[in-house]
Amino acid sequence: MRSIIFVAAFLLAGITYAQEGITVSGNAISITEIPPVWPGCEGSLAEKKACFKKQLVQHVVSNFKFPEGYKRGSVKEKVVVDFAINEEGKPQILGVKGGTKVLQEEAIRNILAIPRMTPGQAGGKPRAIKYSMPFTF
Repeated sequence: MRSIIFVAAFLLAGITYAQEGITVSGNAISITEIPPVWPGCEGSLAEKKACFKKQLVQHVVSNFKFPEGYKRGSVKEKVVVDFAINEEGKPQILGVKGGTKVLQEEAIRNILAIPRMTPGQAGGKPRAIKYSMPFTF
């Protein structure tokens, strides 16, 4: 009798998880991760991912301001910004490497100007999704 209750409870838990983006199949458990969705991006998951990448690059290029005192082509430095789109759909800086403080500040400003979007999900719940964006000056 106890084993029947245990099996029933296990199956019910599996059904509940499946509704939250977690799939139980035999001994394997897989969690569905959905990336953030940029405003205006629609379609399939693959189309949303491609749209996100395109919009991110377009945002970085169109919002980039060369820092005062620097001329295009006069500097050969790389700044890498590690960031996440948090559970609220807002960009959050996790770390910055390389370049001068002025170049780092411009890269950070650019990333923080990313518009609010639909947050990513893992297991059916909003989750921060991490990214890394290189800036070459």
